[in-house]
This record gives sequence, structure tokens and C-alpha cells, in this order.
Amino acid sequence: MPTSATPNPATPKPKTRTARTRTTPVKAATTTKARATKARSSQNDVSPLRVIPLGGLHEIGKNTCIFEYEDELILVDAGLAFPTDGMHGVNVVLPDITYLKENQDRIRGMIVTHGHEDHIGGIAYHLKHFHIPVIHGPRLAMALLGGKMEEAGVADRVEVHTVQPRDVVKLGKYFSIEFIRNTHSMADSFSLAITTPVGTVIFTGDFKFDHTPVDGERFDMQKLAEYGEKGVLCLFSDSTNAEVPGFCPSERSVFPNLDRAFGEAQGRLFVTTFASSVHRVNMILELAEKHNRYVAILGRSMVNVIAHARELGYIRCPDSLFKPLHEARNIPDDRLLILSTGSQGEPMAAMSRIANQTHRQMKIKPGDTVIFSANPIPGNTISVVETIDKLMQQGANVIYGKGRGIHVSGHGFQEDQKLMLALTRPKFFVPVHGEHRMLVQHSKTAASLGIPEENMLIINNGDAVALTPDSIYLADRVHAGIELVDSSRTGMVHDRVLKERQQLAEDGVVSASVAVDASGKVVGKPEIQVRGVVGSMARTQLDRVLTSTIANTVAEQWPKHTTGSGSDAETDWTGLQAVIERDIQRMLRRELQCEPLVLVLAHQVDGVSVEVEVSNDSNGNGNGNGNGKTGVESSAENAISPMNDKSSGKSKPPGRRRTRSTARAAS
Repeated sequence: MPTSATPNPATPKPKTRTARTRTTPVKAATTTKARATKARSSQNDVSPLRVIPLGGLHEIGKNTCIFEYEDELILVDAGLAFPTDGMHGVNVVLPDITYLKENQDRIRGMIVTHGHEDHIGGIAYHLKHFHIPVIHGPRLAMALLGGKMEEAGVADRVEVHTVQPRDVVKLGKYFSIEFIRNTHSMADSFSLAITTPVGTVIFTGDFKFDHTPVDGERFDMQKLAEYGEKGVLCLFSDSTNAEVPGFCPSERSVFPNLDRAFGEAQGRLFVTTFASSVHRVNMILELAEKHNRYVAILGRSMVNVIAHARELGYIRCPDSLFKPLHEARNIPDDRLLILSTGSQGEPMAAMSRIANQTHRQMKIKPGDTVIFSANPIPGNTISVVETIDKLMQQGANVIYGKGRGIHVSGHGFQEDQKLMLALTRPKFFVPVHGEHRMLVQHSKTAASLGIPEENMLIINNGDAVALTPDSIYLADRVHAGIELVDSSRTGMVHDRVLKERQQLAEDGVVSASVAVDASGKVVGKPEIQVRGVVGSMARTQLDRVLTSTIANTVAEQWPKHTTGSGSDAETDWTGLQAVIERDIQRMLRRELQCEPLVLVLAHQVDGVSVEVEVSNDSNGNGNGNGNGKTGVESSAENAISPMNDKSSGKSKPPGRRRTRSTARAAS
């Protein structure tokens, strides 16, 4: 197993920020081996190359990697991930970019390997927060990125250059990058040879070895072998399918199976796949033409990708093949194909809305055939299965699953990974792009080909891998958390807000407006609202217990949060509200075994005070006699309400008193 060493104190450390939490690197070798590797590094005078992934490790998505040498750094990709269950209102997940913002004066440029969202989806957002001088990448990826940047209003903030296979780009003083054509599920995809003062690093990007690619553009294995002959210092290699034996099948192998499914479909035919899988989309359009079906497109991303791919020549089909959605109803069922997004069960994608019967223009009817030409990525299985079930319940014949041969991966299996290792013959090896078990298995594959255990590292997001001509070790760490972007893609969803949304979804909300007079007595009954709270206690009883808890807390805490007297009194309303919320939460946790979000608005009123009997029970279980009554009788119910405009007691602003936030859950 690969090693994990302690930081080298001699390594120069640019501005960095310690991570709040640190995941433990895989213990993969003895301490003696780790110390030996570190000791060898200290014998070199050359500055180390630092490689720092901010995303893409122990997860699928948000692939972002930094290459850093002395006072310069470059970025490779900047992707996004999709939210998991419980991330309510979150649209996308991005890596934390604190380190890049703190070191943006050192950024010399960005390299893009290909146009999938998990590699380019974060770029437009990041450009709002730090400067990137120039971006180099494939034509299709740059076309897709250009649309994103225009939409975000940042297109004028960066130079964008397209590249061809074997182009060499120089960034800064230290980095020379050659683009090596590879094969993947997306057209125009590249591996990278990054030459630095300490040696050449191969960064595979997403890849498989497809010897019969749809577009005829084969992996440039000769160039990989040339670098292997010259000497590769370290290989950073895609680990996604490290657990799967054999070679990944060619994209072409899908064609006959889709052809058969198209031929068997009697009514309308729906096909959903990844919009960015241009080769698959091209194949589907070719089959639609063969089977004499017009194509209607559902989903904004599908429309955009097809438009860019046709413009660049990656998709070739006549304009007459396409029909706008509003004309689809006039086309015979056996002449219509609907190409849709939503293969991963994304809530707002077209196929999911069709399944949920919320799509305004398209409904499923008996006799329809739906083909899922994609497998669920990790974390999406439940959403996909639920979507399939709903489609079947509405009468659709759904074709899905690995056994049908209607999808192949764009990521290499074990034999693909072995071939990459054999061609490049790296001195050091770091598996990337995958969940933990994938990284571990990939390192075992590398070990089976003779790479010594001490020459491999399994790392975490934020780990700074240091490379010299004869050593690899962990230099230090940088902050590498996540940033959550809301559905508008304009604002961040902070941890506190996400927790509050989770509380609202799971346990509901309790709010209370409490009027207090100048002497610290509760005026009237608190106005209580309860939403989404489930428990064995009747609502009327719950209101009594809540009122009692509030009265107890105000009576106990008023002297602690008020200083002075009369017109000179100052009340810490924020502090008082916080303790009322705390005591309500404790009571609800104890009595109902739930933890709803609790919001309290406490304010002072003038006028006649109607005293609420204060319980002697510190736990807030009704009054001291244990009968659950609060002393609020009919006279209290007829008293002045602080929420009633007709009240003779006027709500008084704090004035000289301390101001408070009235929206504790504001997002």
C-alpha cells in the first residue's frame, strides 16, 4: 500500500490556511519507509513541485488541481459536483477556493482537459472571486465554457485559447504543458504532460483506451510512450473504474444494442443520457435518422451541447431532423424521438419532471418507450430508480441497466489503467479522480506492475504532494472544504443555513412572538406558530407548555439581560431571545424527541401588563403543581396582543437599548 509521510519543515510554505478538519491519509507503509522517503528529499537542493488537489479525491466530482513551483502556480480543471440528499436548496457543490483567492497573484493560468461539468462547471463562478490570466483547453470545452461565462457576465475577465493535439503551452517561467489526445465519453478530451524544473508529470484526465472510437480519433499512445522513454517523474491517473477487471468496452459497442431497442419501440421513444456525452448523442441522432424519427430536445444543457457540437463538426445531422417541442404533438408517435436530460434523476431535469408529472409540455402515456443510456453515478442510484419506477407506473416501457448494453463508461477499467502505467513507466504514482476504495484498488494495480509502495501516495483534498527528482512526500495541507451554491448560482449556502434547512425539512419550525413590559413581565399570550412538528402532544397542550416555558425563561433571564432601570434601562434582546430559543429546544427535545428550528421575537411594549403565572418547574413542564396550566386564563386571552394593530399598548423600539437581529435564520 502507498505511503503517507509527515510534512517536511524545510519546504517553503506560501500563504496558506490550516484546514478546519483533516481526514486521515491511508496508512499504507511503515513509518520507516515514510521517513526514508522524506530523508531522501532533504538531500536535494532543487525546490519541490507541489501538487495540491482541491477536489476530486475520495469523491466523484469537483475536480480541481493546483500545480505549484516556487512563486508560480497553475490550475488544471475546476469542476463542480451535484448536491447530495439533505443539501436543501443547493444547486451545485464547489471546492473551497480560499487558497486560490489568497494566492491569486501567483496564478499563471488554467488548463482544461475536457468539457464535462465535473471539470469545467466551477470556472465561471470562480472568475467572480479570483483572477485567472488565461485558460487553454479543447475547442468543444472552450465553446461550452464560453456560454457559461457569458451567462455569468465574466467572459471579459479572462483570455481563452483553444488547443489542438500535441500543442505545447508555456505558462509562467516553470510550466510547459503538452496536450495529448485521449479517448473518453466526451469528444475533444486530453491527457497532459506537464514539464517542470523537477521533471515531467503525466496528468491523465478522464480516459479509457478506445481503439475504435466513434469519431476515429484514437488515443495518442505513441506520445505517452515517448514520455515514458524520456522518463516520467509521477503519474496522476484516473481511478474511477479501478475495481472493474478487463478493458472498458468501446463506445461503438453501444450502437447495435441501441439500434435494436429503437427498432422494437412501437410508440414514442424517449432517450435520456448525459448531455455532454457528445459521441453518444451523435449516435442517438444517427439512429433517429435511420429509424425515420424526428427529434425533439428537452433540457437546456442538451440544447446547448448539441448546438456547439454541430457548430464544431462533432455532430453531423440535417436541420430537418429536429422539430421544436410545440410541434411534437402533431407528429405520429412512431415517428418521434424525445432526447432528454435527466439520466441521473436530477430533480429539475426534464426526465425527472416528466416522471413527476410536472413537465408542462410532455406527459408519459401507455406505449411509450424510455431508454436510460447512462448508469447512475455514485450517489444518484436512488433518484434514478425512483424516476424509473414513476415512469413505469405511468405505462412506459423503460429500458435500463448494465445488462442491456446501452451504456458504456468513459473511464478505463483495470487493464486500461495497467496500460497507462506500462506506457508512462512513472517513478512515482498518485491515484486521483475517485472514491476512497477506487484509489486504494488503483494503488494495488500499480504495485502489481512493480511500482514500490514507498513511491505511491493516497492523498486527500488539500494535501500538498511535494515532488523532487528522487522523492515524493506530503509537504503540508491547505484549506480544502466545500462551497455550496444556491439554486440561483449567485449566493453561497453557509453551514448554518444548510443546517437550518435540514431542521426545517426533518422537524419543522416553531416561532413565538413575545411581548414584555418594562418590568420584565410577559404581556398577553405569546403568539405561537407551529409548522411541520410531529409529536404525541396535542396542539393545545403544546401551546400551554410552550407558553409556560417562555414565561419561566423570561422571569429567570430578564434580570440577567437588563441593566439599569426606568428610562436608562438597556436590554440585551438578542441574548434574551437566544436563551428562550434554547429552552424551547430543550423542552421539545425532551417532550417530543424532535429538534425543530425555533425562532423567537421578543420585544417590549407599554401598557397594561397581564401577568403570566411562572412555573416553579425549571424544566418548563407547566406550573409548579404539574397540571400543565400556565395561569393564562380568559382575562389574559383578552389582553393586549403585541401583534394586533388595534392594541392600546404600542410596540416600542429599543431606542437606547441594544439592537437585535429579527431574522435569526436569514439566508
